[in-house]
Amino acid sequence: MIIHREGQKIIPKAFFLLAVLDAIIYFLARDHAIFYFLMAASLLLAILIIFFFREPIRTIEKNHDHVLAPADGEIVEILKTQEKEYFEGECWQVSIFMSVFDVHQNRAPVSGEVVYQEHRKGAFYPAFVKKSSDKNERCSTVFRMKNGTEVMSRQIAGTVAQRIVTYKKPGDMAEQGQEYGFIRFGSRVDLFFPPEAQIDVQLHHKSVGGKTIIASLNKQK
Repeated sequence: MIIHREGQKIIPKAFFLLAVLDAIIYFLARDHAIFYFLMAASLLLAILIIFFFREPIRTIEKNHDHVLAPADGEIVEILKTQEKEYFEGECWQVSIFMSVFDVHQNRAPVSGEVVYQEHRKGAFYPAFVKKSSDKNERCSTVFRMKNGTEVMSRQIAGTVAQRIVTYKKPGDMAEQGQEYGFIRFGSRVDLFFPPEAQIDVQLHHKSVGGKTIIASLNKQK
């Protein structure tokens, strides 16, 4: 299993803190039955931290007619909406909620140039709540395809996830399915794309980043 680069920063610090806590538990509770429970809980937490920062190897089937899922998770919103930050018009919005058990890499939904990126401070409502899209801390990234079609992927922090990372910056080129960011510990990604596209997923469908086809751009619904 490959550990993501964000995990390579966090895991040593987390394990050091766990080691300190384990030492305190040993000296204070080693003669009590609760000692074994606490040590088991510490081991489970260590395993979960490693599991969270896993980086799966995936084969991406690129297709300029498809919008691919930018993240693993559950489809919690599918609607036409007025996107006000960049498009200032009607768009499809598809939202993906990532639990702490999902892979937290964010992948480019289409191939193209990053033409816009804005990181905005905000609140930390639970990521599955609708108003988190507008109220929470977020980073919006727009990818412009060669044919001029633009797709926005908006990373949204949640109650636990308060660290959004983006590796692609304005002017950079991104390949469809390529990692462009990461969100730590449970969060949400909103996709915005042209209203003429055909939606290929349903509510509560489980998406796989870089694999699941969210929409087809060359078809009308």
